[in-house]
Amino acid sequence: MPKPRYATLRRLYAPNQPPSPSTLLDSGALVLFFPAPKTVTGEDVLELHVHGGPAIVRALLAAIPQCAAHVRYAEPGEFTRRAFANNRMDLPQIESLGETLSASTEQQRKLSVRGTTSSLAVRYEQWRHQLLQARGELEALIDFSEDQHFDESPATLCASVAQQVRKLASQIEAHQANAVRGELLRSGISVALLGAPNAGKSSLLNRIVGREAAIVSHEAGTTRDVVDVGIDLSGWLVRIGDMAGLRRAGLVGSDAVGAIEQEGIKRAKQRALESDVLIVVQDATADMDPDVAETAKQCVDQGTQVVVAINKIDQLPASASAQEEWMARLGTDLGISAEHIFFISCKEATIDPLASPEKDAGNIQSFLQGLVKIFKDMTTALVPDSEPDPSIWQESLGATERQRLLLTECLSHLDEFVRAVRGSDQAVPHEARDNGDDDGEVDIDVDIVVAAESLRLGADTLARITGRGESGDVEEVLGVVFEK
Repeated sequence: MPKPRYATLRRLYAPNQPPSPSTLLDSGALVLFFPAPKTVTGEDVLELHVHGGPAIVRALLAAIPQCAAHVRYAEPGEFTRRAFANNRMDLPQIESLGETLSASTEQQRKLSVRGTTSSLAVRYEQWRHQLLQARGELEALIDFSEDQHFDESPATLCASVAQQVRKLASQIEAHQANAVRGELLRSGISVALLGAPNAGKSSLLNRIVGREAAIVSHEAGTTRDVVDVGIDLSGWLVRIGDMAGLRRAGLVGSDAVGAIEQEGIKRAKQRALESDVLIVVQDATADMDPDVAETAKQCVDQGTQVVVAINKIDQLPASASAQEEWMARLGTDLGISAEHIFFISCKEATIDPLASPEKDAGNIQSFLQGLVKIFKDMTTALVPDSEPDPSIWQESLGATERQRLLLTECLSHLDEFVRAVRGSDQAVPHEARDNGDDDGEVDIDVDIVVAAESLRLGADTLARITGRGESGDVEEVLGVVFEK
């Protein structure tokens, strides 16, 4: 047996046969032995580093089952499951491992690294223990209220527990909001190009992706369906959709809008409303189409990040008055700030804007830098005002969609608890009691059993996140995660 944790050069022979040239499998293999418990799985681990020839690998795999010890192929995710069972990894770390293996952009890599430490699991466990402690205080009233004397009345105790739960809920809400931001890094930021026909949407798409991804033509209505293109833009995974140009239906002659184009326009509006970022491409020499303005305003009102790219500035006068007029008009009509307005020329730009970084042809590079700044703002962790250490909230970006959904479920149980101790559907702020407001007093006849059950359900939900606890759903959750 080689010295533990040292790479040793060995010859590998077929088992159950005397060593000879005919039984030699590999003349020079590196063998590493890692004794338990300080291994990736918490068990003894033997690594064989053999030459990469297919014949050698096949011969070695065929010889291993002939060993005296029972050896078999691992099931999908079995090594990870054993690491979890031996407390070498927690469930959030395992989910981050899967994301590390599938990361394709720099921001996805950074996101997956955030979850490789145990900080997320530690936080979830802290929250769970807080709920268990709060539940214990309430259940003490149930079990011992008639036999023991409490320093606090049931109403005062419930009020104290409710304050703790509300504070915890605010932390979970902030964590959940950051998980949504992290999902943008994980799944990609959805960007939609909106504008009138021939405004330059397809040309701008080609400049962004650096290739001819969409057909460019002077004929109106060339793009009739959504053309989706994925791109790694400075580390952010972005899904850009080029869509049909918006124009009024019912025209006659060569400008008539057919049924297919009408459906494309309908899909374009829907995609714009569903996007994370909307880029409105506007011809600098024409007024904004009413349909384009209406759709852009709807996106602004619902909180979508809206960027306006004024194209064809090569056809504008050299003075700055035309640009200032556009900025004033967009600010008044659509409520778009000057930082989200860019003046570009797809005609002057090369297909690959990164090919000549020393020259910002057509202002495309400035436009892309502005987009990246917006992406960064959208994916920066939110920090509660009361948090003294903002750095700990960076890890919350690494929370997965499964964790976020369970946090939502936990919040619903905490909300049920608050309503139970308040005796109404609307929770009265805790500060109301300090102001002498009688409406802030907790109902003495509150159903303690129901309130404690809500806390138990909330704690069990957090246990399902980490995979530790008494919930009956934990085994089912583990099976799904390990298979990935």
